[in-house]
Amino acid sequence: MSKKALTLAVLVLAAVALLVAPVSAQSPVVVQWFIGLGTGTQPEQQEIQNQVVADFNASRSDIQIEVIVAANNQVAPDTLSTLIAGGTPPDIVGPVGFSGANLFAGQWLDLQPLVDATGYDLSQYSEALVGLYQTTEGLVGIPFAVYPSLIFYNVDLFDEAGLNYPPSEFGAPYIMPDGTEVEWSWDTVAAIAPILTVDSNGNDATSPDFDPASVEQFGFNQQWGTLRTDMSTFGGANFWDPETNEVTIPDHWRAQLQWTWNGIWESHFIPTSTYDASALFTPSAFASGRVAMARVPLWYTCCLGDMTAAWDLAVVPSYNGEYFAPTDADTNRILASTDTPEAAFEVLTYLQGEAAGPLLRAYGAFPAAPDLQEAAIQDKAEAFPSVTHWEVIVPSLDYAAQPNHESWNPAFAQTQQRFNDLRTLIYGDTGADIDLEAEIERLEADLQALIDAEVAGS
Repeated sequence: MSKKALTLAVLVLAAVALLVAPVSAQSPVVVQWFIGLGTGTQPEQQEIQNQVVADFNASRSDIQIEVIVAANNQVAPDTLSTLIAGGTPPDIVGPVGFSGANLFAGQWLDLQPLVDATGYDLSQYSEALVGLYQTTEGLVGIPFAVYPSLIFYNVDLFDEAGLNYPPSEFGAPYIMPDGTEVEWSWDTVAAIAPILTVDSNGNDATSPDFDPASVEQFGFNQQWGTLRTDMSTFGGANFWDPETNEVTIPDHWRAQLQWTWNGIWESHFIPTSTYDASALFTPSAFASGRVAMARVPLWYTCCLGDMTAAWDLAVVPSYNGEYFAPTDADTNRILASTDTPEAAFEVLTYLQGEAAGPLLRAYGAFPAAPDLQEAAIQDKAEAFPSVTHWEVIVPSLDYAAQPNHESWNPAFAQTQQRFNDLRTLIYGDTGADIDLEAEIERLEADLQALIDAEVAGS
């Protein structure tokens, strides 16, 4: 070969090398997953999270997951804020509930374009659950970990009172003591709960000799409720209109507040805050065996391992012929600031798809994905073999109250506190003496002032 030909060949090989080398040596896209704004910081949870990340990274050369774990849930908001302010935001944040996500309102990516582009199947989930994440900013999440409200009831207390159990099927009637069938509604709860409320002398709350100052057993409570959660049992509501900026407490929320006040102060089947904080309710109200029915999300099974009384599950009652099950829900979200939305979405669907089983077990969460629900129910049944009506869980997801009881509004933290201030007043020792309608009007005005101040300052 001539010197000229040799030189040309070397140049060609060098050019080819330059073309090939960047492809073969191309760095993978790194997707950062921030954990701690909700659950996920416990050592046993981190072990599972690290494993699912290692499995993904071993299977892919084009995308790698990098985990950032906050020291704990309390410092996580500041940690994430620092990362964002420093120009190094993560791509995915979660799992996180609505309240935690509201700390970063307006910063979540609309997933709908990615869902459309990839053909991701949202129809696998309950339409009500998907609706929780459909906001004015778009689809900000995909259902993952869910905890619908249910009625936990004490079988032993119902047996002692000679009452039939609440129904385990939506649309099924309740059988009253005289054999008549009535709608399983909040009015029905108010009718049977006094029979299940007993004072220290053995008188139930229907007796003229009943002493509301010495109650030892209550018919019903909203276990660890918040006011917006409680009111949403009569239906969710957008109490703030973003177009007009007006605050309105809707009629069905007013009705629920009146139902609660009546249950505490007239019929006496709901415990006051003083009873709720007393030794009577150790370790917690329903788990103490001294409450016949509790409306509480599914996650409450975490706290019933030592309960000696037999208990079971029923569907939530109806209001005006409709069912509303306020549902706590956690998911992973993508920050709108991500530089790699396609890769982040692929990781998110892995975490909530192939990796969802071990992650949800680590979080103690019920899966939104139908293909994982049977195994999750089996796990519950093995943990609580005496409970027979686990079948109420899945249908309850279809009745998730819309919008979520922690849906965002301006001055979210302040308005949540103001709502709960009214709850404290209603349940407090002076609750019997309040003018409830006047307090609701005061609540509405205070919420308006809080939101007006926030909007004016933004």
